Amino acid sequence: MLVIAAIVHAGWNFAAKRVGAGGAVFVWCYYTISAVLCVPVAIGDLLVESVRPQWWWAVASVGTAVLHVGYGVVLQRGYAVGDMSVVYPLARGTGPLLSVLVAVLLFGEHPGPVGLIGAVAVVVGVGVISAGPAVDGKPRIASVAYGLLTGVAIAGYTLWDAHAVNALGMPPIPYFTAGCLAQSAMLTPHALAHRRDIACLWRDHRREILIVAVLSPLGYLLVLFAMQTTPVSVVAPVRELSIVIGGLVAWRILGEPNPVRRLVGAVIVLCGIAGIAVAPQ
Repeated sequence: MLVIAAIVHAGWNFAAKRVGAGGAVFVWCYYTISAVLCVPVAIGDLLVESVRPQWWWAVASVGTAVLHVGYGVVLQRGYAVGDMSVVYPLARGTGPLLSVLVAVLLFGEHPGPVGLIGAVAVVVGVGVISAGPAVDGKPRIASVAYGLLTGVAIAGYTLWDAHAVNALGMPPIPYFTAGCLAQSAMLTPHALAHRRDIACLWRDHRREILIVAVLSPLGYLLVLFAMQTTPVSVVAPVRELSIVIGGLVAWRILGEPNPVRRLVGAVIVLCGIAGIAVAPQ
């Protein structure tokens, strides 16, 4: 299940990369369709579990929506100006690293030697991926910058979502669905101001929009179900196999340059994440 989740995650990022310059309008399109698809699932989950929604669920959902909108827009901007084999692994590696740093500094957690080695490995892997000039001889500043910014957004929503689901006790599926609805609502004014862009995107990239709208929540739900029976120390590193899968896709399908160095860096990042995940807290 976790390997499937990794493939799904890399798959929808590949679709997002193919759209490239779709920007916030593209993000609005797939968030809106995801919300429509998830609402019946969330209602069914609430009925089965006999859970009554609470008013503060709205506050938590708005919080995750703000962070996810930032994540979606920055990621799409990164794919518009940079290579997937740089942006994707940097984003996926930086997020867990920053989450650990925040947990240590603010929550007093102690990852231990293995966790620290893992954190160093992530930094080294990021350096390997981002080193070297681009094909035109210029540094890949944009790719690296947007990859790191996306990682910051990932760390933000990871910490927020963990607090909402664990500390506040929000059911994961209704929480995710409410977040999708809020994300769509936040981007609706921008989308309405760019109606022509919506029509063009749907005409040229409807397949990619539908792929992201379906695979993004599917990958999230697969991980949720896996967490019910599998330790987090196993879930975290296995799902991050998507870093290597994404690198292979960028090399073999997109034809991006320097595949060996970028794949080596991706593997180092993956090993670092595994170290962070298995480290005792």
